[in-house]
Order: sequence, then structure tokens, then C-alpha cells
Amino acid sequence: MKLLVINPNISRDVTRLIESEAARSIRPGTELTLATAPFGVAYIETRAEALIGGYAAMQIAAEQHTYHDAIVVAAFGDPGLTALREIMPIPVVGMTEAALVSACQQGGRFSVIAISQRIQAWYRECIAAYGFAERLASIRALDEPLSHIGRVQEDQGERLVTLANQAVEQDGADVLILAGAPLAGLARTVADRLAVPALDGVTCALIQAQAMVDMQVASPIAGSYAPPPEKGCDGLGPALARLIGRHPAA
Repeated sequence: MKLLVINPNISRDVTRLIESEAARSIRPGTELTLATAPFGVAYIETRAEALIGGYAAMQIAAEQHTYHDAIVVAAFGDPGLTALREIMPIPVVGMTEAALVSACQQGGRFSVIAISQRIQAWYRECIAAYGFAERLASIRALDEPLSHIGRVQEDQGERLVTLANQAVEQDGADVLILAGAPLAGLARTVADRLAVPALDGVTCALIQAQAMVDMQVASPIAGSYAPPPEKGCDGLGPALARLIGRHPAA
């Protein structure tokens, strides 16, 4: 089994964090390909940045999917996830959706621990879009500028643990989601300091991607996730154009 894991932002330090945690979540015989967005932002906090990251993820997936059995979008908020499901002939799993589903299997209400205040609005919208708003206990986030996105765990680890414990004690969280690729691996390293289960989106997504491959579900040919209709298109890379337009613009 071969999995393509896409970091939709440009931070290669974050890609290395993703790879390290992903390697702990795969079975013997599963191979990983890590890909970093060729354009975009250092880390995604806003709706606009998410659209850019989604386009980058689509471009990478279009170019590399034929060599893989499933794709993982490794950013909280799942940039481009539903669009990729429309055009990809293989399963596509997102960190957010995977973590939310896993959280609901662990307890009644969950809290999200995030890396910035600005990110909260987008996270809430993503959680609501997946139908889990009523089970969200809270989102607690760092309120200090990030000096280096690849060192958030080292620089802000203690503060993140404090926020997680506050979510349990004050917000009634039964499960914690330590959100975002920059926090990959943190749930595992601080689990013994938390009173409830803590989930890592990378771990959840990798495990679910392998399960999706095992299920061998057929790609849809009808419904809203059927492949897009043929039409002319311009300005796209050849691989993405073949999936979106199916032929050059007239």
C-alpha cells in the first residue's frame, strides 16, 4: 500500500513533523510519499489561505496520485478535501474529518487546541460543515505570535498543555484534538499529562486512509462526487487539466 501525504503549506519543517508521526501510524508494508506545497503560506489560518492550500493540494494530487492507493491532506481544516474527492479515483482522507470522527468514538464532547486565535473562525466553520458543531465543547488557542512554525511544540508546549487541561476542567471536554500539522506528535508525547484522550490528526488520518484502502470501495460514477463533466479549461497544469477539463479549451 502506498499513501501520498500532502502538506498544503510551504513549511518543510512541518512536513518533517508530519512524516515522523505518520511513520508511527502505518502498518508494515505501507509506504509513504510526503509532498510539500510548491506555493502558498507558511501555515494556514484563514479562509483565503485555505483556498490557496487547497489548490496546491489539488495540483500535487493530480501529478502524483497514479502511483498511490490513497491520499492524506495533512492540514487541519482539510484544504481542498471535498474537491479532491470529486476528481480523485482513490480515497482521500483529511486530518480534521478523521480526528472529528475519531473523537466522537471516544467521548461525547471534544475540544480543539489550536495554535492561533485567528484560526478559530475557520476551524468552527469546518467543524460545523462536517456536522459536529453540537459536540464541540470549545476551541482554545495560543494568543502569542509564533516565532517559528516548526518549533511550536518546543516553544509553546507547556502553554498548549495548560490550554488542554483548561478545556477539560472548564469546558467539559471528554476528548481533546491537538489541531494542526505543526502539532503532529504532541498528543503522543503529552498523553500522560492529560486527564482525557488526546488525538493527533495525522495519526487518525493515516489509520483511516489505510482502512479505506482495505475496504476497496468503488469510486462513484453518479451523485455529487462523480467526476466533473467535460469542459474546456485554460491555465491549469497538464495533470490537473486532465482531471478537471478532460480536454483542452476549444
